[in-house]
Amino acid sequence: MQQLSIVDLFTQAQKLEDLQAPQEAADLYKTWIARNGANQLLHAVYFNYGVSLSKLGDHAGAINALRQCIRLKPDFYPPYINLGRALEDSGQLGTAVVEWLALVNRLTGVNGDAVKHKLIALQQLGRVLESAGSDAAAEDALKQSLEINSDQAEVVQHWIALRQRQCKWPVIEGSEHIEARALIRHISPLSLANLADDPMFQLGRAYRYAKNTIGAPPSAGLSMRTSAERRERKKLRIGYVSSDLREHAVGFGMTDVLETHDRQHFEIFAYYCGIARTDPTQVRIKNSVDHWADIRTLSDQEAASKIAEDGIDILVDLNGYTKDARTKIFALRPAPVIVNWFGFPGTMGTPYHQYLIADPYIVPESNELYYSERVVRLPCYQPNDRKRPVSGRSPARKDEGLPEDAFVYCCLNGMQKITPAVFQCWLRILSEVKGSVLWLLTGADNTNARLRQQAEQQGISQERLIFAQKKPNPEHLARYPLADLFLDTYPYGAHTTAADALWMGVPVLTVPGRSFASRVCASVVSAAGMGDMACPSAEAYVARAIEFGKHREKIAAAKGRLAAGRDTCLLFDTPKLTRHLEDLFRRMWADFQRGSLPVPQLTNLDIYCDVGAELNLETQGALSEEAYRLRYEEKFKIRHEIYPLKPDVRLWNQPA
Repeated sequence: MQQLSIVDLFTQAQKLEDLQAPQEAADLYKTWIARNGANQLLHAVYFNYGVSLSKLGDHAGAINALRQCIRLKPDFYPPYINLGRALEDSGQLGTAVVEWLALVNRLTGVNGDAVKHKLIALQQLGRVLESAGSDAAAEDALKQSLEINSDQAEVVQHWIALRQRQCKWPVIEGSEHIEARALIRHISPLSLANLADDPMFQLGRAYRYAKNTIGAPPSAGLSMRTSAERRERKKLRIGYVSSDLREHAVGFGMTDVLETHDRQHFEIFAYYCGIARTDPTQVRIKNSVDHWADIRTLSDQEAASKIAEDGIDILVDLNGYTKDARTKIFALRPAPVIVNWFGFPGTMGTPYHQYLIADPYIVPESNELYYSERVVRLPCYQPNDRKRPVSGRSPARKDEGLPEDAFVYCCLNGMQKITPAVFQCWLRILSEVKGSVLWLLTGADNTNARLRQQAEQQGISQERLIFAQKKPNPEHLARYPLADLFLDTYPYGAHTTAADALWMGVPVLTVPGRSFASRVCASVVSAAGMGDMACPSAEAYVARAIEFGKHREKIAAAKGRLAAGRDTCLLFDTPKLTRHLEDLFRRMWADFQRGSLPVPQLTNLDIYCDVGAELNLETQGALSEEAYRLRYEEKFKIRHEIYPLKPDVRLWNQPA
């Protein structure tokens, strides 16, 4: 062992790793270190030893080994990165942050290694600080990283999301070293839906995101059950893939649907890829499906192989481009039919999502050009759970810090959905309705303070913005009736949140746009029999909110109308939604059997993305539909003169 060279040591250890013998590899390093304490490259062995111990979950041992590596060679930077991660994994987040910060401050050089390690340290800082809820500090770390290299797609996406969550406006803010347009080109599809009512850019960006982040799909799907085997079955096998089949908006919405499926004709599989936590909603879902599979620990290839082996006929993506999504599973095409529904409010822009489930309001036929999938429709897009528990304790206004006699406007959407335009609308409403208050779902303390300060700068007392602390869902639902009117956000409106408010008797006021996310709330209120609450413009939205605030008998009448129709309206008719959903599945399967599955429309989408990034996102929502399309067509024509585009009849006809 003493005569074993460094090269031979590393070679032997790697062979053990390849043979799935990590403990033996770690023992090899440990023994070699004990016999070669004077070796000049001892620090490198300690580094590899620390990595091996981390893989084994021996975080304390890894921390000691990596610290010894740093002691032996302080100017060797990789162990600082790994030490921070080992400290994080052992629960010492604060110490991990200190280690990474020390490395960032130490790396003052501009050579390749120094820049690389500094970027890694800043990325780790941003990730850990964000997960710990230190949004401002995380944003600062990521900004430093972007100042060094702005062409980091994942860093840009997290940085933009952090600014949205903190209501830092403008969200897309360039600097001396960062061009705003470069940031826009990397924005995530979900953040873009929060930022702009621009479905053409959203289509192009989804396509580019799938191509660059998910990667090119294989030329052929996995080996699936034969058609003969499928024909022998009496039931269609439906697979739902989601990280949110738990206490989450998607889990809440889907539970009743899964319980209501027709088991004589459908066999239901659920594939879960979310956090390792069991809650009452997940228990209900597990009990409602025929097969439950936790695929968290499976690779994309392994998960896709399992789905193919299960013989799934129709695979439903309930994540889209949201947290913990497993889009690469769908890229492997483990089922003949792949559907985009409910998890993500927009198009996927991929060659493997064949259908998008919407409704006639969210995607009218004239807007199908904004979606790569074939659009199919339910009577109402939004599933809801009629059986979700509500706390038996009805809180009083004083319990939530609300004034007893004030008119209470509320918006319990996430902070990331608040835009400068909608916030200005709210301040105008508050200024006209004396003594009224705005009840918002809390953000971080500094975010709440930022909004209050902006309100005060425009003459609205800070005390008139009241923040609801986050609570378990039964208690959260029980406090809704304390509000008089729910004010929707724009362009990304309320979805499940709107349905919750309506279920609990609170009318919702919204203004639809042209993008998917901006039209769901209007669909929801219409399905609840309250279609007059969808306003044609921001001005009408403000005027209607003021009218309700000044004439309380009108809001009382709206509440009465809502309560009278709640149990019979389309919005909460889960059996009807489920039957229509099953009819869609039958039609999709018939398409497959006829060999007529839709082919996603992906022509010119790179150009859509490039053109959208050049336009002013903040002004797109104010344009009429005609002016909006004309703006794109003019840009396309200019592009066509330089670089001829492929014909695309979905938007414009290529000049002769």
